Amino acid sequence: MTDFPQPSHPPMEWANAVSTHPSLEGAVKDVVEQLKGRLTAAPDLGLVFISSSFTSEFARLLPLLQDLLPIPVLVGCSGGGIVGMDAHGQPQELEDTPALSLTVARLPGVLLRSFHTLSGDLPDLDSPPAAWAELIGVAPEQNPQFILMADPFSSSVTDLLQGLDFAYPSGVKIGGLASVDGFNRHSGLFCDRTLYSEGVVGVALSGPVVLDTIVAQGCRPIGPVYRVDKAERNILLALDDPEDGDSSRPPLELLQTMFETLSDGDRKLAQSSLFIGIAQDSFKLSFDPGDFLIRTLLGVDPKVGAIAVGDRLRPGQRVRFHLRDARTSAADLEHLLQNYQRQSLGRPSPTGALMFSCMGRGEGLYDQVNFDSGLFAQYLPEIPLGGFFCGGEIGPVGQTTFLHGFTSVFAICRQA
Repeated sequence: MTDFPQPSHPPMEWANAVSTHPSLEGAVKDVVEQLKGRLTAAPDLGLVFISSSFTSEFARLLPLLQDLLPIPVLVGCSGGGIVGMDAHGQPQELEDTPALSLTVARLPGVLLRSFHTLSGDLPDLDSPPAAWAELIGVAPEQNPQFILMADPFSSSVTDLLQGLDFAYPSGVKIGGLASVDGFNRHSGLFCDRTLYSEGVVGVALSGPVVLDTIVAQGCRPIGPVYRVDKAERNILLALDDPEDGDSSRPPLELLQTMFETLSDGDRKLAQSSLFIGIAQDSFKLSFDPGDFLIRTLLGVDPKVGAIAVGDRLRPGQRVRFHLRDARTSAADLEHLLQNYQRQSLGRPSPTGALMFSCMGRGEGLYDQVNFDSGLFAQYLPEIPLGGFFCGGEIGPVGQTTFLHGFTSVFAICRQA
């Protein structure tokens, strides 16, 4: 057991350690040993992320960890890649290798509530906020913020996010879907002393703590902003063209016209990396890149010029086509970090952070290791960073929480 000295008035503290020891016992001992002395009091919260290389040993993780370092509230999951701090205090992204990342936090005055839910536990979406509060065990007036991890095959994550947004409208919800290896498709969800294979685990934080978010969707807009004229569920049928007196035209026809105006490089990129952005505030007169929720294009119907989109659409919404590549992803994240840095002047300094990044990013996207985490450290240095590579990322765009793909979501913790 690790002993921590007890100060009279402990501040909010975070620390992270990562290990690439090939044995689970060795990795657990390694991270606990590294964390000795990094907090001035015993931790209140732990967040553990373990690579899918240890799939056969998931059941042993929590007993081993809790025996060496008892943590009252401990949640986490498995990931295809793990994020943590190296021996020199620099973040690193460990992909395709055995790794264990443990973040511990001392959060004086913060109420913590860990939970596990299954699809069948969720209230009906027409249920009142009290039904969701009963499920989570936290009253809405406590204004909790949430860190969530879900199994990658859960069909109810979107319903859960809608319910939490309804019951706790001002609370941040961030996290990701546990990722699996390519062989056995098993994921692990960890909550206190229990391993789960399905559902959602999470922790609600209430009190003098703030989770700031950065949701880097990695896209840049092309062409004009259109207004949806006709749509049925996720099928886009007609758009108002602002360059033709807002005449209503089939979206595929507009896309083909815009395609001709692109550079050769963008035209080639659009053949494999074309997306659509849905504005979250259709009343704005001008839009920034972060105002759009990026969704995939699922297919087209050449006969009527319709486009199938990976989300529901309704008439009146504003949409804009987007492209994604490594250069754009890097520029998008850097722009968001610069904005956060400017907006943080005068606020309490961050004490720790979490990173939930898509399996489609990392070295495979940038052809360079530690890119997103390294860029984060350039703008927010010396902040303990932990996290994992997800099968889907959870984070807000505007006032609504969504399940994303190809994003990096950062949660930055600071004193309220």
